Amino acid sequence: MPLLDVRNLTTRFHTRHGIVHAVEDVSFSIKPGEALGIVGESGSGKSVTCYSLLGLVPAPPGRIHGGQAIFDGVDLLKLSERSLRGIRGKRIAMIFQDPMTSLNPYMRVSAQLMEPLALHENCRGKVALERAIAALAEVGISDPEKRIHSYPHEFSGGMRQRVMIAMALITRPELLICDEPTTALDVTVQKQVLDLIRARQHELGTAVIFITHDLAVVSEVCDHINVMYAGRIVERAPRAELFKNPLHAYTRSLLKSIPATQTKGEPLYTIQGLPPDLSRLAAGCTFQPRNSLGDPSLCVSGSAPRLDEIQPGHWVQNCPGCLA
Repeated sequence: MPLLDVRNLTTRFHTRHGIVHAVEDVSFSIKPGEALGIVGESGSGKSVTCYSLLGLVPAPPGRIHGGQAIFDGVDLLKLSERSLRGIRGKRIAMIFQDPMTSLNPYMRVSAQLMEPLALHENCRGKVALERAIAALAEVGISDPEKRIHSYPHEFSGGMRQRVMIAMALITRPELLICDEPTTALDVTVQKQVLDLIRARQHELGTAVIFITHDLAVVSEVCDHINVMYAGRIVERAPRAELFKNPLHAYTRSLLKSIPATQTKGEPLYTIQGLPPDLSRLAAGCTFQPRNSLGDPSLCVSGSAPRLDEIQPGHWVQNCPGCLA
């Protein structure tokens, strides 16, 4: 049974320049202990999807227009702010992409790590401090007994990101949402962090959603992958199936853009053009203007292509031009 079941989620931003269709009719589910990857270019709707689940979309201008997000039998989208606060940070935690804007520069790291323990577990004082020190040690910060009393500006960018990860893991959440969790980390520390998250999955049955541009990360740690473009899921499949048999032209373009797959000495492949303006989306296939691996002359027009199950567990937008 899924821990989280998202059905037809639609989130839009009402601006003076028009309505931005950030997330349109997105559905997916995740079971305890599973890892789900959400990949796509910047502006594809990956982060807004997860912000919508946690009630973090600024309103105005943001507004959830429809859908459900059933978490352990409760629809997150219908909860009051007070009820959602009881889940957010305890049962569902999120690692944000930019630690500079997520950590309070005026508070010591110790206070920020201990705050979720006080709010959700009524754990304070020496016990909370010991758990905070252990959390820092788990994410690879040396000499945590001394560093825990530092301010965020006394840490490097990579170390601030590790503090964010420690803060998210300290309450042992059932669902962990990672928004580019290893962006600021070097390769060695990145592996340590991913190993830590995987260990939590196996030990506690934590479900993990990875939002990332890094296809190497999702190929290593995710069980299922959603590929998003222009606010919609264009392809969804188990990890091995997606990398072995990508169907949509956008998925194939992303995989072809990986430098390690290029022939040495040849120009690197790039996806032509730019992602569409989500406030001026044309009816039909949104990838048609950039489709260089399919047949853009066959792309659907007039309405958005349906997401159909082409093979067992393998869903793709049924656009003839993108499947060509």
